[in-house]
Amino acid sequence: MIKLYKIRIGEKVYEVEVEDVSEKEGTIETSASSDSKQDVSKNENPPLQKETEGSEVIKAPMQGLIVDVKAKTGQKVKAGDEVVVLEAMKMENPIVAPCDGTISEIRVAKGDTVNTDDILVVLS
Repeated sequence: MIKLYKIRIGEKVYEVEVEDVSEKEGTIETSASSDSKQDVSKNENPPLQKETEGSEVIKAPMQGLIVDVKAKTGQKVKAGDEVVVLEAMKMENPIVAPCDGTISEIRVAKGDTVNTDDILVVLS
C-alpha cells in the first residue's frame, strides 16, 4: 500500500510517497538512486597510496584549503606526526604521517586549495 504525504520544510513543500514493505520484500529506492544507479561496491581510493617503490604519498582526503604546512623537506617524521593542516567545512583537519619516514617532497603551500586525492606530501 502506498501513501502520499506532503511535508513542509520552511516555505518549501515536498510530496513523499511511502510504501509498506517487510524486510523480506523488494528494495527501497529513492529518487536519487533511481535517477543515477551508482556502483556502491566500488572502493574509493584511500588518502594514502604507494606512488613508487619505497615512497608513500599522502593525499588529500577531501577538498579544502591548506592552512598550515607543519613539515619541511628532509625532515624525519614518525607515524602520527602532523604534516599538513587542511581546512574543510570550517573545520581544521590534521593530516598525519601514516608511517615513519623522511619528507622527500611537499607539493602544497599555505593558502593552496586542494581537491580530493591531490598529493600533499611524499615520504621516503
